[in-house]
Amino acid sequence: MRTSRKLPAPYGAIITPLLLSLMMCCIVSGISTARAVGLADDLLAQWARGWGLSWLVAFPTLLFVLPVVRRVTGWLVEAAPR
Repeated sequence: MRTSRKLPAPYGAIITPLLLSLMMCCIVSGISTARAVGLADDLLAQWARGWGLSWLVAFPTLLFVLPVVRRVTGWLVEAAPR
């Protein structure tokens, strides 16, 4: 039986914002690009450029903002019972 290897738990602090920024930028830049250029022949190329630029801003932003968002969420949301 083959077991898959996982990254150690501390990597979650990087992997979470990495995946979140990739997915969110993909969706938001896709919608924005399609609205801006319509169904143009080069829609995918323009979307890819927009996604890349968006992600370069989003990922480092999430690294700094996510801890603040978690803290504010803790102030606003009651902790689940254990």
